[in-house]
Amino acid sequence: MRVFPLSVIAIACISTGSLSVGNTFANDAKTLAQTTQVQATAVATPHTTAPEKTLVDTPVVVPQVVNSAENTTITAPAADVITEPVVVTAEAQPAATPERANTFVNDAILPPSITWHGASESLILSVDNEWATPFEQSRGLESPSYDATIAWLDKLALETNKLQKVSLGKSPQGRDMWMYIASSEGINESARLKQNTKPTVLVQAGIHAGEIDGKDASMMLLRDIIKGDKSGLLDKANLLFVPMFSVDAHERSSEFNRVNQRGPVNMGWRTTANNLNLNRDYAKADTLEMQHMLRAINVWQPDLYIDVHVTDGIDYQYDVTFGYNLAQGLSPASFRWLENSYRPAVEAALTEQGHIPGPLIFAVDNTDITKGMSLWNPSPRFSNGYGDARHLPTILIENHSLKPFKQRVLGTYVMLEQTLKTVGEQATKLKSAIQEDKYRASPLITLTWKSAPLATGWDFKGIDYALETSPISGTEVVRWNGQPKLYPNLPVMAETVPDIKVTRPSAYYIPAQWTQVIDRLNVHGIRMTRLTKPTELKLQQYKLSNPVFNTQDLEGRQTVKAESELTKVSTTLPVGTVKISTEQPLGDLAILLLEPQSPDSLLQWGFFNPIFTNTEYIEDYAVEPLAAKMLKEDPKLQAQFDKALTNAEFAADPEARLRWFYERSPYYDNQYLKYPVYRSR
Repeated sequence: MRVFPLSVIAIACISTGSLSVGNTFANDAKTLAQTTQVQATAVATPHTTAPEKTLVDTPVVVPQVVNSAENTTITAPAADVITEPVVVTAEAQPAATPERANTFVNDAILPPSITWHGASESLILSVDNEWATPFEQSRGLESPSYDATIAWLDKLALETNKLQKVSLGKSPQGRDMWMYIASSEGINESARLKQNTKPTVLVQAGIHAGEIDGKDASMMLLRDIIKGDKSGLLDKANLLFVPMFSVDAHERSSEFNRVNQRGPVNMGWRTTANNLNLNRDYAKADTLEMQHMLRAINVWQPDLYIDVHVTDGIDYQYDVTFGYNLAQGLSPASFRWLENSYRPAVEAALTEQGHIPGPLIFAVDNTDITKGMSLWNPSPRFSNGYGDARHLPTILIENHSLKPFKQRVLGTYVMLEQTLKTVGEQATKLKSAIQEDKYRASPLITLTWKSAPLATGWDFKGIDYALETSPISGTEVVRWNGQPKLYPNLPVMAETVPDIKVTRPSAYYIPAQWTQVIDRLNVHGIRMTRLTKPTELKLQQYKLSNPVFNTQDLEGRQTVKAESELTKVSTTLPVGTVKISTEQPLGDLAILLLEPQSPDSLLQWGFFNPIFTNTEYIEDYAVEPLAAKMLKEDPKLQAQFDKALTNAEFAADPEARLRWFYERSPYYDNQYLKYPVYRSR
């Protein structure tokens, strides 16, 4: 038997997690060992069902020990491979691994945390369980990195054919946006998923990468489906799971991100690597990540879409809040199912497990709760507004940022588990509601909404607070004290009153040169055809006036608003013109993207900004004789000019007077301020 120095034995023990010097190193070593085993098994034991995309092999990582004295790295081989003793002096031994954090770096500056214990804590596996997630191994304080997340999920997938994996595409920094498909049949293709006729739930986490609760909750739930006693959840429903939507931002991780949020220890960044907010990008679809997600929605056709966030704002007792668009929106049948079937079931499950569920909450005034709450009816730049427009029931989860990470993750687990149960049990009702909304084709479409008070108020489960004058800011600030307080019958303002409305056109026509607009409509999955021969039609066209450009950049774009007047035109549309019928499932979405007064129209997002540039002009020496000729030949024009001169400001402006004639001459650009999208009634 070969004898090794104690220092070598110590290194070997530390590298395999055998010494009790802290859980972090031990768990990391264990994860590496498991990853190595999984990768080796992956080669020898492939899935019975081939993956939809070929995966790139991940390099096997060997645990290493750093000799701090010599600043060199020593690879620690297995004990039966060591041939010579390695001498390490006491001074050169690695420093003791620090204990895991048991609090969050920003705790001291946040309002008091309410101690919570609930029945859902029984869902957590022990730290040393082979199938404990990284979240569980950290005792509910940490969320794993991109690589560690995928490695853990891949290890789980090797245990079954019920969990498959596809890439939705690459991020700007080259990371795969992975989606896991959980089905009882081991399906990895969208066509086969549709054939099994079960409803499909799409859960995405990390659209704001620091708000990552959905990732860790879904990892636990998938583990319990594959390795535990919850496989029956897949008997009546399929699950699509995107663990990290904003993958690049997920890796911009720090304990100093999201100062208003109580964990995890390290959190991702709010915006993408290009500093764009994905949850403002659904309509314009500028980001690669959003384009991948929209194509996935079109290809996989989920029946329910869940977007998991963590909210900011006021303090209150609710730990899991969630909402969807209102009854007045574009998907009223889906709203009724969500409100009357889905919400009661989910809230009952959360309450039974010790959580406090509530509706999506926004205070009218964060410094005065008595002013009441507001109900939001979002536009399609947001996930739930987009879902309403395309008739995909969409739930926005907003866990409360001041509740500890563990509590939020467990609440999300309970909600997602109950979602699969309810969707499976009520598949027919859900699918019927979706079909009703898709083919509703309302003759009037509301583009904007006004707020009005609801007839019934809310009993709001809040937290008590006081206002104090701050010596820092010199104004009154809220000091939450952590004491539960009921605010009975608070008024509620809701965006339920239609503001700008338009009649539903039968179709839109877009000239072929507006390629970016056509491409975005295609990304959304909107059906279109092209004219194969010149076509003369009587149509409608908007004439725009008084454009106002935003003085600040918004999400990488120069947005614009303009007044619009609908006019009648007769025109010959050239070959290649794109026709978009509104008599299709995504007809309402097309209307919101193409009507210029819609807040998320492609016009307001700046896709048509070149039409606001007047490129041709006329010299003064030419317009003077032209004006004289026009007045001589047209007495009515003389009368109009005389009337215009009664405006003192106009009469005193020589350039305005000359431009008046140029705009009425045949030399003027007849496309200037004409919206290049035609409507047919």
